Amino acid sequence: MPNLACTSAQMTCSFGTAPSVLNILPLKRVTTSNLPAATIMDNIPFVNIPPFAMCTSLANPTVAAATTAALGVLTPMPCIPFTTAPWIPGKPTILIGNVPALDNTCKCMCTWGGCIQFSSAGQFTVSD
Repeated sequence: MPNLACTSAQMTCSFGTAPSVLNILPLKRVTTSNLPAATIMDNIPFVNIPPFAMCTSLANPTVAAATTAALGVLTPMPCIPFTTAPWIPGKPTILIGNVPALDNTCKCMCTWGGCIQFSSAGQFTVSD
């Protein structure tokens, strides 16, 4: 059974070279296991989704330029998450401030083609 995601949830990106940690601001005042709970709208780059070290996606202009300069040898560049759409699918049966909650089965797409998903929900006591 999926667990609700909260601050400190571990994430990976299919084009990132290292995991990252979900950051949830305590604005909604809803917690899960005493940590701020996440919603599908917690998708803001650098605020909620920190970089995943280096990016290897050729759809990322900086990676494409560096790879071209290296005569076609894939050259990773610093990750700059570019998420514009909410996490999907969310939990429409659990609302936080009228927004579906986020669980560890949800995914978020980066404009550069990466699929961001959870490797850990950040807590293990509250299931959806």
